Amino acid sequence: MSGRHALSQAVATAVVEVGGLLREWRSDPAVRDGVWEGSQFKAEADARAHRALSERLTRIDPGVPVVSEEDPGSLVRERPPRYWLIDPIDGTASYAHGFDGYVTQAALVVGERPEVAAVHAPERDTLYTAVRGQGARRDGRDLPRQPPAPPGRGVLTDNTPEPSGVARRVYEHFGYGAYLESGSIALKLCRIAEGDAQLFVKDVPVRDWDVAAPGLVLAETGGLLTRLDGSGFTYRGSFEHTGLVGAADPSTGRSVARWLQL
Repeated sequence: MSGRHALSQAVATAVVEVGGLLREWRSDPAVRDGVWEGSQFKAEADARAHRALSERLTRIDPGVPVVSEEDPGSLVRERPPRYWLIDPIDGTASYAHGFDGYVTQAALVVGERPEVAAVHAPERDTLYTAVRGQGARRDGRDLPRQPPAPPGRGVLTDNTPEPSGVARRVYEHFGYGAYLESGSIALKLCRIAEGDAQLFVKDVPVRDWDVAAPGLVLAETGGLLTRLDGSGFTYRGSFEHTGLVGAADPSTGRSVARWLQL
């Protein structure tokens, strides 16, 4: 079961199907070819995955529009009261260059908060799902709420071989002794939700579609996701923000965010 919501099983099926397509397409160099647009790597696979996921979500309920990183027109209109917010490939550079740290994901946003989420990591064959107020799951099994993890205790995660930049500052200041290299933003947040790590800090541009689905998975295991300044993601106005703090223990997330403002 992916959660007691009318759309939860359907969206889970959709991201798993698109994840399977991404694995099939990966053998085609033309699909992996792309260019850097600022800090974002864009490939033909992004467009293909957008079409595949959008089509599946539209079939589920034609009355729910899709807002996507790969559909600029959907980003300039006023946000609908109820919509799918998708990131067809989170971690395109990983996908294109042969690494396994990418996912495909979707969240049903109602008003100003995600209500249903599905994140599929194709190379790990892992599906994370969540329904607000009903918990989170990995491959259909309930994820337990995470135990307290004070600052410095547990594992800090990022996508570099060792901590660098703001992650290194936090790692050294709070005295972390363990580190996990992981892939996309969504995958790191989901790995915190399942207990593989306890903290993730980033000071690069972050978009709502990066965090809507995994943020709900994390919240449903008792964790906290904020922007770098400690404020929450509100899912209104601009889609882009500066940085994030994701923590298994909310008090740790707040402590780290406060220290970063000093």
